[in-house]
Amino acid sequence: MIGKDPVSQGHESVMLEEVVEALKIRPGGVYVDGTFGRGGHTQAILSQLGPEGSMVAFDRDPDAIRAGRDVFAMESRLKLVHRPFSELAQGCHEAGFDQGDGIFFDLGVSSPQLDTPSRGFSFINDGPLDMRMDPGQGEPASAWLARVEAGELADVLFRFGDERYARRIARAIVKEREVKAIETTDQLAALVSKVIPHHEKSKHPATRTFQAIRIKVNDELGQLERVLPQAVRWLRPGGRLVVLSFHSLEHRRVKKFIRQEVRGDDFPIEIPVLQSQLHPRLKSLKSRRPSKEEVANNPRSRSATLHFAEAMGDGNA
Repeated sequence: MIGKDPVSQGHESVMLEEVVEALKIRPGGVYVDGTFGRGGHTQAILSQLGPEGSMVAFDRDPDAIRAGRDVFAMESRLKLVHRPFSELAQGCHEAGFDQGDGIFFDLGVSSPQLDTPSRGFSFINDGPLDMRMDPGQGEPASAWLARVEAGELADVLFRFGDERYARRIARAIVKEREVKAIETTDQLAALVSKVIPHHEKSKHPATRTFQAIRIKVNDELGQLERVLPQAVRWLRPGGRLVVLSFHSLEHRRVKKFIRQEVRGDDFPIEIPVLQSQLHPRLKSLKSRRPSKEEVANNPRSRSATLHFAEAMGDGNA
């Protein structure tokens, strides 16, 4: 069913048809979904592949991999890999593919993660303050909040959440934890709500704080910056890089990377260089936004931007 994730039938995959179109799928090609989630985009890509096509799907969330192995148990064209997408090159090599024709990333947190209180990603329902995309790796958000200094915390809230009250929130968290450990999503959401003097309409006051801490705990921006160069090296000439981003921190990094790869090698400004000597690695293609109809039917898509570019090679000028 177009638009529905096969593992979680109630979840709408964002910009599904646009992603498939942007990948320009070849029936016999090799494709990567770097963020399997609940398999909606993976299923759509598989539906365009022929019997000789292949696909590798990554996810660092063990719940996603377990669910995917159940649903796609009979799908011989698909290999599921329990790794963060920053280990793309190694994961693809182990799966038997050192080159391919398209790579897709759906950045950020998945809907099933947000909707499961025990994962601790959301302030909507109370749960342990965890926020790890892979609960077996790293430390939960509660442990980080218990030890981080106020200055570093304020910096994280400002840089990763664009939170104007970052210092005020950081001081309140440090003061509160001296009395009682902050271990649940309700505790953190209530504390932030109490500290922020002006609440935005249609946005929970803790939204930016939760986003910032989640990005920090999972090193989301570091993961993104590490995988993009690997993706370009892995693509064959004419292959497509397709990235779905949801907030300005992601948008800016993806756009900057594509711009750099389109420009090619960096040379000191004082050295005269011919265009032919720059060796551009990507050809930029126009980004897209979701349709009004999709935003109305799937509110999660409202902040999405689809970036895509094509790998360069001989004859791909």
